[in-house]
Amino acid sequence: MWAAMTQLDVAPKLGRKRDPSRDPEILDATLDVLAETGYDGLTIDAVAARAKAGKATVYRRWASKSDLVIDAVGCMKNRGLDPEELPDTGTLRGDLVAMIKPHSIADAKKKLLVMAGVVSMMSKHPELTEAMHEVLVAPRQRANRFLLERAIARGEIRADIDIDTVSLVSAAMASYRTLMLRKPVDRAYLLSVIDGVILPAVGLPGGDRSAAS
Repeated sequence: MWAAMTQLDVAPKLGRKRDPSRDPEILDATLDVLAETGYDGLTIDAVAARAKAGKATVYRRWASKSDLVIDAVGCMKNRGLDPEELPDTGTLRGDLVAMIKPHSIADAKKKLLVMAGVVSMMSKHPELTEAMHEVLVAPRQRANRFLLERAIARGEIRADIDIDTVSLVSAAMASYRTLMLRKPVDRAYLLSVIDGVILPAVGLPGGDRSAAS
């Protein structure tokens, strides 16, 4: 009987069109549950309950838990990291500090929790590793690279610095702090990375963190 019920849940009903209006709620619910329980603890029942949707509704859209998680990770948003949205304060430090906003810290924390939740899944699903990189690392790296290149263009820093490496520093250190040390990535920590690591790496002195906090 259970096998028959499962089959009914999984098999799509012929003639019924997928309702895309439910997708964002289901994907957001997936990310919330994933951040709380990890991939192994995530269930379709829990996602459906969080999204206030039927389990059959979820299965009509995604045939498996892994498909659902991969789609959810790929749809995670990156607010404020497009070049036209980046601050221009006139200095590299000012730009980097201006990017530290409450919503950006909260978004980054959730993404890191999601990343921690899918570590066990990555070895079996290489496409998830690529999706996590595109959501968690690549946008921040591109934003940092844009700010560094702009600092070079205005003559603030040398043109021969290793932009590829420096642009990855903040994302790498934040990931290590969250995943390995289990410590929060807050404003004070991000300022310490800017003043203690990034600015010295490009030949600039760190600023007064107490004044910018």
